[in-house]
Amino acid sequence: MGRLQGKSALITGGNSGIGQATARLFAQEGAQVLIAARNQEKAAHTVALITDEGGTAWALPCDVRQADDCERVVAETIRAFGGLDIVFNNAGIVPYTGILDTSDETWLDTFATNVHGTFYITRAAVRHMLAHGGGVIVNNASDWGIVGGQDATCYAATKGAVVQMTRSMALDFARQGIRVNAVCPGDTFVERWRANGHAADEEALRKMGAALPLGRVGQVEEIARAVLFLASDESSYMTGQMLIVDGGNTAGGVSTRY
Repeated sequence: MGRLQGKSALITGGNSGIGQATARLFAQEGAQVLIAARNQEKAAHTVALITDEGGTAWALPCDVRQADDCERVVAETIRAFGGLDIVFNNAGIVPYTGILDTSDETWLDTFATNVHGTFYITRAAVRHMLAHGGGVIVNNASDWGIVGGQDATCYAATKGAVVQMTRSMALDFARQGIRVNAVCPGDTFVERWRANGHAADEEALRKMGAALPLGRVGQVEEIARAVLFLASDESSYMTGQMLIVDGGNTAGGVSTRY
């Protein structure tokens, strides 16, 4: 029997990268998965992958920057699956800009996506979980939310906010059977790196990884396994914790951009 057998899960930004890998793993472990994303073409592709692998998944359009959208997608998940046991707040954007190069638009949009979206989805989900015996929230934070990141003031600020939201929400609902934890990935290869030139080829990836203690960047499947641990009963005595999965990047208390 899978570790999430009989559970229902909502994953924001589940159409690519860490979200997609987590959606597939959750389904393999027996969960019904709802993928909430703006890009429905990619979401439909992820649903097809899961279905082909024998899992159960559904996709809905959702802009996590909009509170009404978040309320709707949580309500529709509950209607589709009869309940909601797990939320993975994964949707996020990553601007690589220092403070002098960050526009007002970028600053506001990053907070709207990374912070407000996490708040809106969690608020809607917790209302249901409180009435139905509890649940699990996993937030996608970052190692840069723990120690900060060079030329990433905006992004690091939003992930620092997610870290503190995780701790505070965990305290708010610990006695009501709701656990709230966060995964904090380090440099993890996602396909958008190719598109934005962040790591155009294998040599660029090798150079990035060479600066990390483990000598390589992470893979999305490695982060997904950490999320599964936090979502499952294997982490039943954990709440308010940050699970850092960063190849050792923050072990010395310093995080830099390579």
